[in-house]
Amino acid sequence: MSEILKSPLLWDGALKTLQLTLYSAVVALVLAFVFGVMGTSAHRWARAAGRTYVEFFRGLPALVLLFWFFYSLPLVGFRIETLFCGVLALALNYGAYGAEVVRGSINAVPKAQFEATVALNMRPAQRMWRVLLPQAVPLMLPPFGNLLIELLKATAIVSLISISDLMFGAEKLRASTGKSVTVYLIVLVVYFVIAQVLQVLVRLLERRSQRILGRRPQRRAATAIAGTAGSAGAGSLSGAGRAGS
Repeated sequence: MSEILKSPLLWDGALKTLQLTLYSAVVALVLAFVFGVMGTSAHRWARAAGRTYVEFFRGLPALVLLFWFFYSLPLVGFRIETLFCGVLALALNYGAYGAEVVRGSINAVPKAQFEATVALNMRPAQRMWRVLLPQAVPLMLPPFGNLLIELLKATAIVSLISISDLMFGAEKLRASTGKSVTVYLIVLVVYFVIAQVLQVLVRLLERRSQRILGRRPQRRAATAIAGTAGSAGAGSLSGAGRAGS
């Protein structure tokens, strides 16, 4: 096991996986906000463009997109760098899911907030960036955290086009050492650790965004509700005891 843990193939691959995850997440986030906001627009053409993007790329497997960019585009004269193929395929696919998160979160903002912006005679861009989006972002973070973990796991497909990510390095280590169980067990742990670190970062962002908006963290709110229910239950029991006596 020590020779596997010390192998640069493993840790260089883990670094490449993180790089792919970061690049794809940034591009997917931009696409999600652009097409998600378009999906809430009052203009029919903007909503149609947002819906077309979401339905098209959400309905295509990331693996098919990856192979199309890598194998098919060179046949028509467009050659894309290998890493960019992976980033583009993952970002287009997960950006479509993210766009639905953005659209749903904006629509979940209370209607009274939108009516207040109209009463204040705000322009549509002002309504979105100053009122609606700041309240919608905390609602987006939990599903965005899930999508980020799914994106991390999906990066494993780029090994099929010879990008030296964690799975590509694991395959080389398995072939050279013959220790399939040990190699895949280590890779499993590495993916799990990376996923947990990303999840912690998303939760920290979620708590910070709620503090900025003056909201109580959900855990504390739930504890307060449980405490109130418990005291109410105890009061009713004591009241019942007094009545019985």
